Amino acid sequence: MEKIHGVNLGNWLVLEKWMSPELFAGVDAEDETDLCLRLPREELLARMKRHRDTYVTLEDFRWIRDHGFNTLRIPVPHFIFGDDPAFCDPYVPCIEYLDKAFDWAEETGLKILIDVHTAPDSQNGFDNGGICGVCKFAQKPENEARVVKVLGMLAQRYADREALFGVQILNEPISPEMWPMIVNRYPPTDPERAAGSGPVPFEFLCGFYKKAYREIRKYLAEDKAVVFHDGFRMKMWKEFMQEPEFKNVWLDTHIYMMNPAAKTTKALVDDVLGHYRDDIREMSRYFPVIVGEWCISHHVEGMEEMTPWQKKLSFRMLADAQLTAWDEGAGYFWWSYKLLSDPDGWDLRSSVKKGWMPEKIGE
Repeated sequence: MEKIHGVNLGNWLVLEKWMSPELFAGVDAEDETDLCLRLPREELLARMKRHRDTYVTLEDFRWIRDHGFNTLRIPVPHFIFGDDPAFCDPYVPCIEYLDKAFDWAEETGLKILIDVHTAPDSQNGFDNGGICGVCKFAQKPENEARVVKVLGMLAQRYADREALFGVQILNEPISPEMWPMIVNRYPPTDPERAAGSGPVPFEFLCGFYKKAYREIRKYLAEDKAVVFHDGFRMKMWKEFMQEPEFKNVWLDTHIYMMNPAAKTTKALVDDVLGHYRDDIREMSRYFPVIVGEWCISHHVEGMEEMTPWQKKLSFRMLADAQLTAWDEGAGYFWWSYKLLSDPDGWDLRSSVKKGWMPEKIGE
């Protein structure tokens, strides 16, 4: 099986303010929901069109291919079709851009993993879940039914496209262990709407994933992958959705090496080559495991005093360790391709330019 060497197209069809703050200029909004509610509709439509038309283009697909990557993970919102006002207002749908992505992928020889990144009432309370501090997806049966329906619609629309690698059910449903940290990190703009928010129970998630799998498989042949996120509880999924009933199911885990307790780059590398790699090996007995999000952003003691050469060495050491470790599983998707808030930062293009990442994957 060919390893997945992929990159996320984050902040294209699902907004994250920290990645593109100018898009939120003049509006007191921290997430896509608030932006759509507060910006006058005409201005909202104009901004969104300008952003989606320019943030990712065919030239970006060519750059990604030419640097050795073979697959794209494309985050999409639950309102992508704009088909139901009860769930899609006040958002701006974007299905035509995913259509373009498939055309560009087939022109460049890339594959696409469609990643449903947001859910009604949010599955995590993150800014990337669409509504900061709100997490009520699992509390309303109509929310679950809506996401299952959208997954079916996506699977049906792209089932016969050559570029389709698979469909990811839902990004980062939050665990009880992580929920207390999120409440403080992403305070809600609307406390009344956030009241009663809480984590996604494991039992609910198991049932939801099975319903979603069955809906997707109505349209997708078994050579297309169905991917589910570990919900920040990676090793709880042993024996889940196994053959013969469930076919070609992949497990996605997200690993960010931003441990504030790490003293040195070597300590971070040891973590990567130690228990993270071991966990991937263990879970690979049950599923192909992909690290669906990772990066080389990190901070260790003395980084502010490092020379440019020392900093380059630190970033490259961490990059090389992760590239090696994640290939112990089925591969990876870097987060993220482009970062407008820090154009000289650790996004993929900048990291390749500065030598923090290889010029071409696999060489």
